[in-house]
Amino acid sequence: MMSYLSRRQLLQGATIAGSSLAMGSLFPAWAASGSAGLSPAMGSVSGTDIALSIGHAPFRVGGRTGHAVTVNGTLPGPIIRLKEGQKVRLAVTNTLHEDSSIHWHGILLPFQMDGVPGVSFPGIKPGETYNYEFEVKQSGTYWYHSHSGMQEAMGQYGAIVIDPAGNDPVAYDREHVIVLSDWSFMHPMEQLRKLKAMGGYFNHNRQTLAGLIQGKDQSQSDRAMWGKMRMDPTDITDVNVSTYTYLINGHGPQENWTGLFTPGERVRLRIINASAMTNFNVRLPGLPMMVVAADGQHVQPVETDEFQIAIAETYDVIVQPKDDQAYGLIAEAIDRSGQCRATLAPRMGMVAAIPAIRERPLLTMKDMGMGDMDMSGGGDHSAHGPAAPAPDAMAGMEMSGGSMKMRDPSVAPQVKMGPGVATLAPMPMDRTGERPTGLEKVDHRVLTYKDLKSLDPNADTRKPARELDLHLTANMERYMWSFDGVKFSEGAQPIAFRHNERVRVNLINDTMMPHPIHLHGHFFEVVTGNPGHHPVKHTVNVLPGGKVSFDLTADALGDWAFHCHMMLHMMTGMFRVVTVRQDEDAA
Repeated sequence: MMSYLSRRQLLQGATIAGSSLAMGSLFPAWAASGSAGLSPAMGSVSGTDIALSIGHAPFRVGGRTGHAVTVNGTLPGPIIRLKEGQKVRLAVTNTLHEDSSIHWHGILLPFQMDGVPGVSFPGIKPGETYNYEFEVKQSGTYWYHSHSGMQEAMGQYGAIVIDPAGNDPVAYDREHVIVLSDWSFMHPMEQLRKLKAMGGYFNHNRQTLAGLIQGKDQSQSDRAMWGKMRMDPTDITDVNVSTYTYLINGHGPQENWTGLFTPGERVRLRIINASAMTNFNVRLPGLPMMVVAADGQHVQPVETDEFQIAIAETYDVIVQPKDDQAYGLIAEAIDRSGQCRATLAPRMGMVAAIPAIRERPLLTMKDMGMGDMDMSGGGDHSAHGPAAPAPDAMAGMEMSGGSMKMRDPSVAPQVKMGPGVATLAPMPMDRTGERPTGLEKVDHRVLTYKDLKSLDPNADTRKPARELDLHLTANMERYMWSFDGVKFSEGAQPIAFRHNERVRVNLINDTMMPHPIHLHGHFFEVVTGNPGHHPVKHTVNVLPGGKVSFDLTADALGDWAFHCHMMLHMMTGMFRVVTVRQDEDAA
């Protein structure tokens, strides 16, 4: 699964593409600043036959130019605009010097068309064209990206918008597609090498003595406790603004992508997180957002002021700016190491105020899977963090080489213990009703999964016939990631389902980072306490030390990828294959 370009290939690719694209960022029409919004005939590729080309291109942001892998020469790639019920043939030509692929993220199709090399097809060889053909069975906001090597992190992604066959239940006057992403001039393979050498390599936001004196960080005793466990409460994301530039529609923070509106219009924002490693907190200060869809599926409208969008998720929101003024669209990394901004405005040249980046969050005992206990004696964790664990909380810990580690195998008997499993959550909680990481203390409305209710009743009303527990496991110091303690490369067995069986899958996060878990070829209902109207999703973010359950109807025959959508976690082992077979084939 891991392949990357040599330095010579990088230079060759940049030279080949440089003559036509030199020293400039090229954006598709829909992503150019000053966009008036989309219509079915503008700013996209559409029809029954669509040609796409994967190749090298330079990409310029922040005054620097780097090497990208793109679709049709732009970053992001072109919007693919389709219609529910149509048939489509996508001819994808690979002009790289290595194998490539495109996965149609969230699209229901035959597994042979899913675009995952080694699982659903062989991949696209250099110089070859592969024809993806399928019938479009859904509507909504989706996206596409490479599933080969690290190409996705280097720019090979774009949006998919599918118009409904009938009336759209969402009323709007104008729409903008908003693609969030992270860009680094450092090759992602080099990022991985550095993280393997030192797990917190990019974390430049650790606690300091000055922070302790000012009361912003944990107390000295709390820091000592975390040190004994070899854990860092600031270790919230692996790769951050120390190497990343955060992008909105391919534009960096200083480039201020601008989407236009007329005051009073209902504007639909189709927001896609196409990042490799970054979850974002999204808000438009002074402008409420009405969430109308999640992962392309309609939800009962719910108003909020901010939401966290995990990698690979999509949210559709309606905003209605009534005044003749500019509004900032702010995407802040969850560790608050940096942010990106864009502008919604009635005219070009208008600029909204840019809020300061907020104080960086600290993880708590709950993020360690220590349950809902208040370790600080009832105090506020926002300033000083958690105190040392109570005696009963220590029951799941053991001493190893002078450090405390939570490794009580009785809480997860199916997990293969070894150097790749540093911790097991003693008391993981359902956190779907909680504000996600970094938004616990903000003084406005924040969306949670429990706020999401499907617009239509859930289609399959059967109770699950069985349950399946899957632990998300890691050794963050050694940068090892896995399911149930087994990396994909270690011969992890497929997860088998019978065709059309109903199963409840429980995801238990034994790590201190959130994991956006994505299942190909299916949607599932996230169990949120809204029976009959659970939100229907293809990706679910599991908070640190938490657990999420989803009910799956395994209705798509074939072999499907199932993985964490943090690219470096997937590439280092948090990946499985799900097989769906007829009863006679299940054995």
